[in-house]
Amino acid sequence: MQDPDPSTRRPNDTEARPVAGVRSFVTRAGRMGPGQQRALAALGPQFVLPFARAVADFDTAFGRRHPRIVEIGFGMGDATAQIAAALPGTDFIGVEVHVPGVGALLKRIGELGLNNVRIVQHDAVEVLEHMTAPASLAGIHVFFPDPWHKKRHHKRRLIQPAFVARLASRLAPGGYLHCATDWEPYAQQMLEVLSAEPALVNTAADFAPKPAYRPLTKFENRGLKLGHGVWDLVFNRPS
Repeated sequence: MQDPDPSTRRPNDTEARPVAGVRSFVTRAGRMGPGQQRALAALGPQFVLPFARAVADFDTAFGRRHPRIVEIGFGMGDATAQIAAALPGTDFIGVEVHVPGVGALLKRIGELGLNNVRIVQHDAVEVLEHMTAPASLAGIHVFFPDPWHKKRHHKRRLIQPAFVARLASRLAPGGYLHCATDWEPYAQQMLEVLSAEPALVNTAADFAPKPAYRPLTKFENRGLKLGHGVWDLVFNRPS
């Protein structure tokens, strides 16, 4: 697929680098609309959690203890909001560094009256390392990470062995890791990396059917109409 325009950009322009002190993302400029700005000011204090180098008290943050799913790089938050609305018995922690995306998801939270979403505006690698306890998550979503098409940039891709090992360590027994991409070479690399992680087991022979909970984005629908493929990978941590 071609890279989308800024209004429909990929949900997470991120990269994984295991070297200490290096961020897991590339900052990209974005413009906030007035609705996003209002949502950030009004709802940010309630729904945006500050980053801390300590395990977060998500029970207090959500006011309950329900299964929790982390979404890495939610972009403008449309899919996150749709999934959260459809699964009110599950809590979602969205991790995104781009302020317009945070504002957009907050706007959707207000429109839909969602209480089961919290946001951490910080590097996903550090959020997973410091704020999430081992074996604590019911699931992790990584939808359409930046494919970094050029070979010299492949090292910037998010799905790399060291990061996948960290993701697996945060899953509770029976938890799942769901990745999706519209770039076939990256899908093949994801399949190789995830299959090589000893703590994870593929739920399919190779690529999985799209789970019903993952909505089709406007960008994805446009690509499918043009004959472009989308690949889902769903791996479980065995009980």
